[in-house]
Amino acid sequence: MMGEVAPRGPEDGMQPSQLRASHEDRDAVIEALRVAAGDGRLTSEELDERLEVAFNARTYGELATLTADLPTTGRPSAAVAPVEPKDMVRINCRSGNATRDGNWVVPKRMEIRVTSGNVKLDFTSAVIANQSLEIDTEVRSGNLIIITKPGVAVDTDDLTVRSGNVKLVRPPWGTVPVTLQINVSGQVGSGNLVARHRRRSLWAWLTRKPMPYQLAAGAGAGTGIIAR
Repeated sequence: MMGEVAPRGPEDGMQPSQLRASHEDRDAVIEALRVAAGDGRLTSEELDERLEVAFNARTYGELATLTADLPTTGRPSAAVAPVEPKDMVRINCRSGNATRDGNWVVPKRMEIRVTSGNVKLDFTSAVIANQSLEIDTEVRSGNLIIITKPGVAVDTDDLTVRSGNVKLVRPPWGTVPVTLQINVSGQVGSGNLVARHRRRSLWAWLTRKPMPYQLAAGAGAGTGIIAR
């Protein structure tokens, strides 16, 4: 019909990638990035970088670049045999540093001896196949550091403390269902045992960027706690 104006669409010069994204679109991409990081497709640094871009994305094109190198389905079509966790893992740190981080498989039990130096167990991206982990430790000197995430709880009621220190930092995500219960027993001599959540980087603190666990569990909502 003469004089009728058709709705403006991509065929009128506006590319689909230039269309404005909504809050729902951004949330969907953020969730996809979190899943990809949980599957080991992204490192924690890559996740932080992409989340920052996703928060500030204005168009579909900006969001599309964040997941362009990720599979469209959650997992590859070929079946992958699950990794069986070990019954026991022993760490004997006489000096220096011993670290378990990234996508390491959490065993059923651990024996940790720290004569000097530092042992860090980071559960942020760990593969968890059991509901509990028993840790028998002896910290004569040095530090045993446990990095938690939503769903990971630490109990030290059966731990003997001599002249050292045990500190459980209250997490900022409030009450969430426990998916891994860590029970620590043994003794702390003159060293330190600390269980805490992942800390912000200086850049994340300056830009007030939420941590991944805040996106996962709505951290701080109604708790009055500010993540540090």
